[in-house]
Amino acid sequence: MDYEPVIIRSRRKSLQVEVHNDLSVIVRAPRWVSLREINRFIDERRDWIEETLARAKKRIDDNPVPDRYSEYELQKLAEQARKTIPPLVEKYADEIGVKYSRVTIRTQKTRWGSCSNKGNLNFNCLLMLLPEPVMNYVIVHELCHIKEMNHSPAFWREVEKHCPDYRYLRDFLKDNGEKVLLRL
Repeated sequence: MDYEPVIIRSRRKSLQVEVHNDLSVIVRAPRWVSLREINRFIDERRDWIEETLARAKKRIDDNPVPDRYSEYELQKLAEQARKTIPPLVEKYADEIGVKYSRVTIRTQKTRWGSCSNKGNLNFNCLLMLLPEPVMNYVIVHELCHIKEMNHSPAFWREVEKHCPDYRYLRDFLKDNGEKVLLRL
């Protein structure tokens, strides 16, 4: 498979490769890493990149992209999310016993939520299109990152305390979430 990775340099600490639904390949790299080292990193992951691209291409071929969300639809979803998500974040933060800094609602192509090391939480407005238990799982997941900024066993134990059926919900999101994101 033929692809040309886009290299994005930033103040990050490690190299990362991403394969997106649009078949683009992004390599994120620290500013100080040489192009030679980046190319070696890509070569080491070539098999994974090509397999992931092939799976993404098959998904596209098997499931043609439906109509894109209109700006109006996205605005309405964002408004709904701004009303719905912050009270749930507050509820689950109290339950989990964590403090967060800020809640931001965004329209993101690849993420349902994120948590910064400063306790800032971002959530995708498209969560409004998913079943409520899935949205709650994403909120709990991100809040648990305030305690554990990784996906270690300790992190998953914390998630399970507050969302016992997280495995089912996580699998639902993996199996069904892409259909929602593809319309962006």
